[in-house]
Amino acid sequence: MNFRAVRAIYVFEMSRTARTLLQSIVSPVLSTSLYFIVFGAAIGSRIPEIEGVSYGAFIVPGLIMLMLLTQSVANASFGIYFPRFTGTIYELLSAPVSAFEIVLGYVGAAATKSLILGLIILATAGLFVPPRIDHPLWMLAFLVLTAVTFSLLGFIIGIWADGFEKLQVIPLLVITPLTFLGGSFYSIDVLPPFWRTVTLFNPVVYLVSGFRWSFYGVADVGVGLSLGMTFVFLAICLAVVWWIFRTGYRLKN
Repeated sequence: MNFRAVRAIYVFEMSRTARTLLQSIVSPVLSTSLYFIVFGAAIGSRIPEIEGVSYGAFIVPGLIMLMLLTQSVANASFGIYFPRFTGTIYELLSAPVSAFEIVLGYVGAAATKSLILGLIILATAGLFVPPRIDHPLWMLAFLVLTAVTFSLLGFIIGIWADGFEKLQVIPLLVITPLTFLGGSFYSIDVLPPFWRTVTLFNPVVYLVSGFRWSFYGVADVGVGLSLGMTFVFLAICLAVVWWIFRTGYRLKN
């Protein structure tokens, strides 16, 4: 393991966050705070409790997951796309650095940024609703697994994209809608039977449900199933990344 190479990539990516602090940290936190104000305070005061949890508190895990997913994808996709855009990726590929070390550096940095952002949003939520975490270790486990998984997805998108516009296609047209329709702001139990069944095909449902269970002990689907689906998605992303480096897709031309 070339730890020096991994550290170099990791430190470079983390320093980029420090240079763009307003865009990387402040903007997502302010956006999430607006969600808390509008949905938690204004609309939440008119909605009764959901499964014994006030609506303002109920949406906290969903909002954290919304930001975690979008920021993980954005951080990782831009992190690997920019070296491809400038051509410096070829210097990295020709250096004595393995594919695993490259992925570890970029994905590790993107996941770290997302985790920091998620914890800041969790602390910010305490300003609007009383914080409550029934299973803190499971909360951290879901947080880390989700950040790593979607950072891998972002890494894949960054390799696939051949223009800055394509970097936004998947997050805007796929990730964000799936998150909004994945129970971030409601329980899928309130849906009619048909739409509840359709919603179960949305992978984000399992992420949000498992994460919410770690907070309040309530879930739309079984916790074991949520954890299993997270690992399945992680395995798929790892397989795609392995195939990319095995074939040189979008890397050797």
